[in-house]
Amino acid sequence: MVTAVRSAINKAAAERAVRFIEALRQTKGQWAGQRLKLMEWQKRDIIVPLFGTLNADGMRQYRTCYVELPRKNGKSTLAAGVANLLAFADGEMGAEVYSAASDRDQASLVFNEAASMVKQSPALSRHMKVIESQKRIINYTTSSFYRAISAEAYSKHGFNAHAVIYDELHAAADRELWDVLRTSMGARRQPLMFVITTAGVDRNSICWEMHDYALKVLSGVVEDPTFLPVIYAAPDDADWKDEKVWAAANPALGEFRALDEIRMLAHQAAETPAFEMTFRRLYLNQWVNSYERWMPLDKWDACGGLVDMDSLKGRPGYAGLDLSATTDLTALGIDFPREDSTHDILVHFWIPADTMREKERKDRVPYSEWVRQGYITATPGNVIDYKSIMQYLVEARERFDIREVAFDRWGATKLSQDLIDAGFVMVPFGQGFASMSAPTKELMTLVLGGKVRHGGNPVLRWNVDNIVVNQDPAGNLKPDKARSTQRIDGVVALIMALDRATRHAGELGPSVYESRGVITI
Repeated sequence: MVTAVRSAINKAAAERAVRFIEALRQTKGQWAGQRLKLMEWQKRDIIVPLFGTLNADGMRQYRTCYVELPRKNGKSTLAAGVANLLAFADGEMGAEVYSAASDRDQASLVFNEAASMVKQSPALSRHMKVIESQKRIINYTTSSFYRAISAEAYSKHGFNAHAVIYDELHAAADRELWDVLRTSMGARRQPLMFVITTAGVDRNSICWEMHDYALKVLSGVVEDPTFLPVIYAAPDDADWKDEKVWAAANPALGEFRALDEIRMLAHQAAETPAFEMTFRRLYLNQWVNSYERWMPLDKWDACGGLVDMDSLKGRPGYAGLDLSATTDLTALGIDFPREDSTHDILVHFWIPADTMREKERKDRVPYSEWVRQGYITATPGNVIDYKSIMQYLVEARERFDIREVAFDRWGATKLSQDLIDAGFVMVPFGQGFASMSAPTKELMTLVLGGKVRHGGNPVLRWNVDNIVVNQDPAGNLKPDKARSTQRIDGVVALIMALDRATRHAGELGPSVYESRGVITI
């Protein structure tokens, strides 16, 4: 767990906030009807510093509180208590407090719990009216209200927010609702954005922006006395199977976070690689690159042996070309199969030089460094120069025996014809299940068996870490570019190359598909 350096605490203000929240009643499970008892870490790390750190004028110092926690650590209950405090006991006349989320159901979770707390409190219910149909609680004495809104349907005008409880910010599809609410607070004396979320996957999102900013405040890179960051998460390089790591990331472990449940889920993640990323994100609060990582990254890294370039001279090679869009990353993969059923692979990338810096900021990867290292070619202009790809293939053919080049038919007509004219055997390759499933599964089989050498190409490793696969009812697989959060072009090119190499394995020995059939993973 990481927190920022704190200012001096006004004990009276902090105790007043704690007393109010602990006067509320639990609403669910075995504790329903009992007074809400804040855990020590909730008081120490969130409530006391948030409500007890005051400016010289007596107003709260913090204007944003970013809390990142794994699932089942009491986020909704804590947020409901904070919402009621801000709406009805914060000394603000005409307070407008909003529960915000990406959809109506999520936005209603905190509201429903807060409304139940009000109903169970004689002191509050005497002054409040809960209007379930409008997801609104009104305090006629102070002309204040608390309301749930979602990004699906909300008015862009008329907000004058005193506070916003933004639940599961990682699920926000864009930043529109965030910006509307944030900019509506200008007239308030001590406005507060209270974010409570689990880690996400989209590193181009408002949640990642807030997460990244929180880390900078925590590390001292950014000095912002108005921003309170609280993050409970396992380090990226931690052993996710270690129970000590679970305990450090889950402050409620042993209370309302059951250890046996985490053990069961960790066992499932260990047995099912696709579930590992889900486990790490939801239960260790780690930002991961996909909801379901298809390829176990440790197995991929274990195949990172150096490719002996001299040994490839004159050897049969099969290429796959994923052109993508002319303004994005393009990849060429070449597979060199051996008679012992191992595969040496080379993958190269292209990117437009004029847009590289912009994409570097957007994708948060070091394209310029990868260009310097020789893994990517930056072509002049703002679109990829296909002549550079053709030149690369011509030079590769002078060193290796390039038998075929598989290519996606979409958008490659001109380049494919130029390569045919240059003497290459071009093979159109569909991107559906029928074409992609067998080589996709074969790549996994080869990696798990340690029968691939990729030389540790960092761009390809990034692509592998991004990839999510789609599965049809028959169990066929294909890379899913829509669900993969960032670029996977190198893996797609490699899968196409592997397909051609495997189909011609009979020229080096019996075809693996013919002798063994396709393994289902």
